[in-house]
Amino acid sequence: MIFSRNGFGGAEAVAKECVEYYEGEPLSYMTTTAVAALRELADIAPVIPTTTRTIEQFQRITLPGAPWRYAITSNGGNILVDGIPDPAWRVAIDDQVNASGATLADVGAELRSRTDDSWVTKYREADELFCYLVVLPDEVPAGFLAEWDTWCRANGWSASQQGRKIYTMPDAVCKSLAVAEVRRRLTESGDLTTGATLFTAGDGALDAEMLKAADAAIRPRHGELEELNFTAPNLTITTATGILAGEEILDWFHTAQQRVTVPVG
Repeated sequence: MIFSRNGFGGAEAVAKECVEYYEGEPLSYMTTTAVAALRELADIAPVIPTTTRTIEQFQRITLPGAPWRYAITSNGGNILVDGIPDPAWRVAIDDQVNASGATLADVGAELRSRTDDSWVTKYREADELFCYLVVLPDEVPAGFLAEWDTWCRANGWSASQQGRKIYTMPDAVCKSLAVAEVRRRLTESGDLTTGATLFTAGDGALDAEMLKAADAAIRPRHGELEELNFTAPNLTITTATGILAGEEILDWFHTAQQRVTVPVG
């Protein structure tokens, strides 16, 4: 629903609003229609922003509908409660990562030993949870991702590529697990009825498990999941691409929630 200045998919003339600035420059946009639709949706149903972005990166966004009771960042590694990271959730995640395989330091050292500056422009560690490379996609050696993913899976991690970024993620850090936890808390607090319907949207490989875990899900006709031809029995795929797909996704959410009762505290 949010697109970088280069990701409009041929819809540059559509009315849009900047929702993220980086180093003083406009970076990400939503259409004005999508801004209004997200704000309206947040008024009638619990909306949980869920992202692979770090806490700092998420906080750069002026997302319509805020403030958020819950938000999920760091691919599920952090749950924000009223904007503050939940320490208990993070401790539990760190314990699972440490118990299930290689440490971030081990993974980072192994990854750097397999790469060089001819095709990697940056190596980054995110919220002390996972790491990623920023690469020149056309220069990535053939077979690198598959070989790296094989090593990772033997050590409790996995690897995936989204555009110019190759993510290396521990198995315990997963959006679907964090979404399930927030859903449990909302049910326990009475904000949701037991068994309330869960709708999700996403476009990257790291969203796949979250989409499959939902009662119904939607993805745009672009992005990594489109390239992978990802589908599932509960999945709808938009007709539009680029920034206009955000409008279609929000329209789908509005139509879907009208078919069920979702109490909002």
